[in-house]
Amino acid sequence: MPHIESNAGGKPVKIFYEDHGSGKPVILIHGWPLSHRSWDGQLSALINAGYRVIAYDRRGFGQSETEWDKYDYDILAADLHALIESLQLKQAALVGFSMGGGEVVRYLTKYGSENINKVALVASIIPLVAQKEDNPDGVPQEELDKIMQALQSDRVGFLKDFHKNFYNYGLLKKSVSEARLDADFLIAAAASENATLKAAEAWAATDFRAELKNVGVPTLIVHGDADNIVPIQTSAEQAAKGIENSEYHIIEEAPHGLNATHGEELNNLLLGFLNK
Repeated sequence: MPHIESNAGGKPVKIFYEDHGSGKPVILIHGWPLSHRSWDGQLSALINAGYRVIAYDRRGFGQSETEWDKYDYDILAADLHALIESLQLKQAALVGFSMGGGEVVRYLTKYGSENINKVALVASIIPLVAQKEDNPDGVPQEELDKIMQALQSDRVGFLKDFHKNFYNYGLLKKSVSEARLDADFLIAAAASENATLKAAEAWAATDFRAELKNVGVPTLIVHGDADNIVPIQTSAEQAAKGIENSEYHIIEEAPHGLNATHGEELNNLLLGFLNK
């Protein structure tokens, strides 16, 4: 199985990736608490359209190695940089879903856009999740604290129900199959316990507002207006205003996991943007 080695944080960590297709490279960065498998609905569409697609697992998740406590965005962006350097990628497009949007922005902040020509933020946390005095539409701190407490006291119990909210799944609205919920639970439950907590702390607490100016390449922003995980007002609306060279698309009635529930619409937006 293919891995690259990242020395971010001083300890070598093997990062698993898949690399398929040919043409211009597109790097897919998954959300929390899943793995690169969450991009299955996009892989075929992008590869069949003539792109080389690289999807990798964040450290501590999927088939990547676990490091105990280094999961801040500097470390995660350094893992992405190691992948780009190891595969000698040029003119790549970065596509970050949810938490993965943080790697995109922090990468551009730390390493610039020499090897990057476009980025996409899909249901992304960018620029800020938490509610603050100057960010009233964010998620209240007490709600974020409840998530952290649940991850420490009963992680698998929390994860069992998390993806129902992820997809706005309910008794009257089966937005995805039960099998999809089961598959997501198995992937999330298999991730490192501490990685799950530390990564959650990173996406919940990191403020990227000052870094939006570092996103100078063409940017696609896609968000669902029914996102119950990352409210659109605290994320995509602010990102669209703060990133000058961006195009912003709202998918009506789409939940957080719109890459599964509205996959065809997302694929069309991605391909339309990448093909420009």
